[in-house]
Amino acid sequence: MTRGNQRELARAKNAKKNDAAKGKRPDDGLSAAARKLRDAEIMQQKQKAAAKDKAGGQGK
Repeated sequence: MTRGNQRELARAKNAKKNDAAKGKRPDDGLSAAARKLRDAEIMQQKQKAAAKDKAGGQGK
């Protein structure tokens, strides 16, 4: 059984890759509606900041 070690290494590598992919969106314990509200507030703040930067940059 010369390939046993390669199989184990491949399984470990694949498990590590799958765990990393799952970590992209952590479970924050919010419901879908609460997450939607939170994301909307964040986007509004970003839009206000962008509008402020754009308005401030026109005077130059």
